[in-house]
Amino acid sequence: MDVFISIDMEGIAGITTWRQVTRGTDDYAWARELMTEEANAAIAGSFEAGASRVVVSDSHGDMGNLLPHQLDQRAELVQGTPKVPFSMMTGLEAGTDCALFLGYHAGAGTGQAILDHTYAGFFTDVRVNGDSWNETLLNAALAGTFGVPVALVVGDRACCQQAEVSLPGVRTVAVKEAFGRTSARSLSPEWARTVIKGAAEQAVLAAGSLRPFRPQPPYTFEVDGSTPAVADIGMLVPRTERPAPRTLRYETDDLRELYQVLLVWGYLGRQSEAAARV
Repeated sequence: MDVFISIDMEGIAGITTWRQVTRGTDDYAWARELMTEEANAAIAGSFEAGASRVVVSDSHGDMGNLLPHQLDQRAELVQGTPKVPFSMMTGLEAGTDCALFLGYHAGAGTGQAILDHTYAGFFTDVRVNGDSWNETLLNAALAGTFGVPVALVVGDRACCQQAEVSLPGVRTVAVKEAFGRTSARSLSPEWARTVIKGAAEQAVLAAGSLRPFRPQPPYTFEVDGSTPAVADIGMLVPRTERPAPRTLRYETDDLRELYQVLLVWGYLGRQSEAAARV
């Protein structure tokens, strides 16, 4: 049995502020350790359930956060930036039995959610066919194109609630509950790992009963940027429309194409944000 793990950082137990998840701060070093140990808990649970292969995709920021020398030696690690072709989901292959999402967070604009955003801080909303999609759904939909179901989502309570609404049968572990965007009550990291290990084991054992998330085409894909400048540069992508000053729209029948357009808009948007700070 093959298991794929995508792990972000904002939803890790004990994490509450941007400082903790930002490279170069004095908090980042220990946040990396917390992230690595949560990955190890899910890896251990997966192997307890009979996994023969576990691939872990580092899915935060520059995607070079996990500490390779501290990661369970039985797992394979995908790191680097830009992590092409599928960013947080790079390393996923057809034939994988299930995906586990760790350290995840709620979508942009969610109330009482820790560090809510959707792929980039300058995207204020990401919609597919009029419905707001967070990173959990975007990544679950991409996994669906490989025939892979999402068996477990771990993060803050708001993230878990969003997953439960859209992914029937998914297991969730809420390791913290937000009071505000940068304050929360969290499980201790050590106890969170114990819970995650058990949940990963149960999720992998039950993965055969799950169906991949496969919304039907066609797809109207829209992203609202924080400023019109984000849409200015996003219009460089062929076939992109601009129905409003801050909004980009793209029509497609291909979810993988949709996902990659999002990534390109994100990379272009970062250039726009960087230029504005000069």
